[in-house]
Amino acid sequence: MRFGIFIPQGWRLDLVGIDPAQQWEAMNALAQRADAGPWESLWVYDHFHTVPAPTEEATHEAWTLMAAFAASTSRIRLGQMCTCMGYRNPAYLAKVAATVDLVSGGRVEMGIGGGWYEHEWRAYGYGFPELRDRLAMLREGVEIMHQAWTTGSASLDGKYYQVDGAIVRPQPLQRPGIPFWIAGGGEKVTLKIAAKYAAYTNFAGSIEEFDHKRAVLHEHCAALGRDPYEITQSSNVNTIVGATEAEAEERLARVLARLAPLVGAEHLAGIEAEYRGSPGFGTPEQIAERLQERAAHGLGYAIHYFPEAAYDASGIELFEREVVAHLV
Repeated sequence: MRFGIFIPQGWRLDLVGIDPAQQWEAMNALAQRADAGPWESLWVYDHFHTVPAPTEEATHEAWTLMAAFAASTSRIRLGQMCTCMGYRNPAYLAKVAATVDLVSGGRVEMGIGGGWYEHEWRAYGYGFPELRDRLAMLREGVEIMHQAWTTGSASLDGKYYQVDGAIVRPQPLQRPGIPFWIAGGGEKVTLKIAAKYAAYTNFAGSIEEFDHKRAVLHEHCAALGRDPYEITQSSNVNTIVGATEAEAEERLARVLARLAPLVGAEHLAGIEAEYRGSPGFGTPEQIAERLQERAAHGLGYAIHYFPEAAYDASGIELFEREVVAHLV
């Protein structure tokens, strides 16, 4: 099993109570800690408004953070889960990512998806295309980035994007290009794009759902003549870990108490259910057992989100010591 860790950036209300002037210091300290630890990668979300509902709380921009972490860390790989294709022109995004790859010494991952958060789409003036259009935009955008990184330029007369000899130089340090993480489990389009371009997929669900999505991916690979085992399956894992079940409950209660004034009772109940149902909730032994079970079904990479991270790193320390050390 390989492990990544999310750095809090505000999207999930995980910097509440920290002065915005001090938030970069908090984020960078956690990035430095991860860089010195057992984690293969660090991740941020690509969103502009908080979730589960828009608030006035800060949400830091993903690719700005990518550039900052590229300069402030030295080893750890840098990803976004996931960049929304509709928020940036793909030729421009290819240029940005290539520059960050150079700054980082070749450590960038490209997490990319079709996007879903309607409120921020509309608020930022992007409209909100139908799902089929967002996925078609994803397909065209990935092709443009692939061309840019492998040849140094891109041309595509698509339905959604038109680029004509867009020069993307210098090219990424990584050859033949920055690895794609195609996020989402859509069976007809997203997993088909993944079969063609991805080094990694990212989808979750129950073990039965995971098995089904993986089988669909393998079918798409077979149709393209690609070895499906070239693609690593990953999932995001909401993680609250305690040395005992009682401690895990106490940690969850503190997380919920921090969110309660901002999200309302209905959203809070949903958040609690999401954490309780996560394979990352419980004791180290319980979490390790669940991750091992998923590894047996083909999960090769787990990216962990610790909602306490900006306030208390002891859960991360426990996870590193009692889970990561035994599963890597």
